[in-house]
Amino acid sequence: MQASSEHKPAIQALNIGKQVSSGETSLTILDNLDVEVAAGESLAIVGSSGSGKSTLLGLLAGLDEVSSGEIRLLGQSLAGMDEDDRAALRAGRVGFVFQSFQLLSGLTAVENVMLSLELSGQPDARQRASQALESVGLAHRLTHRPRQLSGGEQQRVALARAFAIRPQLLFADEPTGNLDDKTSDSISDLLFQMNRETGTTLVMVTHDRELAGHCDRCLTLSSGRLA
Repeated sequence: MQASSEHKPAIQALNIGKQVSSGETSLTILDNLDVEVAAGESLAIVGSSGSGKSTLLGLLAGLDEVSSGEIRLLGQSLAGMDEDDRAALRAGRVGFVFQSFQLLSGLTAVENVMLSLELSGQPDARQRASQALESVGLAHRLTHRPRQLSGGEQQRVALARAFAIRPQLLFADEPTGNLDDKTSDSISDLLFQMNRETGTTLVMVTHDRELAGHCDRCLTLSSGRLA
């Protein structure tokens, strides 16, 4: 971790709330939460189904807007930003890994990884994408499309795509949720290995307490509040 970033949080969420309308009533998903994530820290968000974990992740990443409170992402307030502004803030600085892999079916493995590099304006996209896939053990799968890959291989492509841009911050939503136990263990080992090597700040939602135990810190949500 560089000294310049040690005292500057990667994420600050101040008194945030999220409500959604359900018919004529308002449903509270998250209720007045304060969350701070230090640069270089790994944080797990756990809780039962429906506790608001994925909603919180989406808010912290600027994928959705809070109903109340304020979020500062990489030192910048998301207040007043529209979707394009938030996407511009994330470009080249924030990576994502999802349970459902989110690969584009018409693109090969290397093209899926190249896309994230090209969108963030980084040079030598093909070479860097190939190196990223090699680092996750898929040098022999560069030209395969998602349907030709196993679930574990697809998640490796997703990890390569996320880390290829060398993000300051990585959000992972149930990254091993669709995988069998053996594959899940190998993906989680790879995730934490890559995270250590890059010094990226990691925020992860998981129902897997063992996976959460690998993080520096764990937050437990219960009915939209911190338990």
